[in-house]
Amino acid sequence: MKRFAISSIGLAAVMAATMGTAYADNHTREQLRIVGSSTVFPFSSYVAEELGTTTEWPTPVVESTGSGGGMKLFCEGNGMDTPDITNASRRMKVSEFKRCQENGVTDITEAMVGYDGIAFAQSTTNDPIALTREQIAMALLEKVPQDGELVENPYTKWSEIDSSLPNREIRVYGPPTTSGTRDAFEELVLEAVTEDMDIYGGEGYTNIRKDGAYIDAGENDNLIVQKLENDTEAFGIFGYSFLEENADKISGASIDGVKPKPEAIGSGEYPVSRSLWFYIKNSHAEEVPAMADYVKLFMSDKMISDLGYLKGIGLIPMPEELLNEWQEKVADRVELKLSDLK
Repeated sequence: MKRFAISSIGLAAVMAATMGTAYADNHTREQLRIVGSSTVFPFSSYVAEELGTTTEWPTPVVESTGSGGGMKLFCEGNGMDTPDITNASRRMKVSEFKRCQENGVTDITEAMVGYDGIAFAQSTTNDPIALTREQIAMALLEKVPQDGELVENPYTKWSEIDSSLPNREIRVYGPPTTSGTRDAFEELVLEAVTEDMDIYGGEGYTNIRKDGAYIDAGENDNLIVQKLENDTEAFGIFGYSFLEENADKISGASIDGVKPKPEAIGSGEYPVSRSLWFYIKNSHAEEVPAMADYVKLFMSDKMISDLGYLKGIGLIPMPEELLNEWQEKVADRVELKLSDLK
């Protein structure tokens, strides 16, 4: 499987110079700027490469900043030094929408592009493993129940949580707090496990331990894959597309009895599944005319349908009826409302 990687190293300086000149000359910018989710990055990069190859527009710049980092940049304002589109591996938060509004970014269109599962993976040198969300939560939560009280997490090995699990040290490489994958993992695993436990007050508890068992590995999911090759006793958390691309090196744990497979992710049977998105800054439509063609291409059957190219690199397509609904919304540039996010 081929991954199109558009490096963000040094791009900030180049883009600043390029955008500044273009804006000073004619208040337009030919090159589209996209930021956001590391999970959506390979899909967005593929579309960007296709746009650059098949149209008159230069290949857009795509930067992997994390969903939260991308939202922050996107919501800074309407100036030509701000991104035109931000990718996200979870839906925009109410707080982010309000920040956009406060900074004058009031005309936003939301686009759903498909589904992804969060893999909890290990090196293929290990035997296949089946885990429950509760076991994963007990391994990673900052505080866990013991003898009727919440205590600092004492577990150092998986076998201490359940004797049927391997006698391996608990060590998990995962995304940072700016990542949509981290947000989704906390909601779908940690919060889902703890929200009905009286000891946590009947509310979801998502604090991850800070004693070294969980290792913040940054926004580069490929780096986590590389770490699992070298640290064969560790686990890693990242999007399904990275698992599929590296199936010869890493394998995903089944979670609550379900393996991370496209059919299970698309149906919601796999319990750690989420939707993938991008957000369009409509105020840039005239100044950045390439945006219209990029958005049209991304939302096309050619890219995100069941027969689309992006399925080949790990995107889980939407059902046809839902796909048509989102294609229409995006084509009409339906404005995102606060009520849509509640």
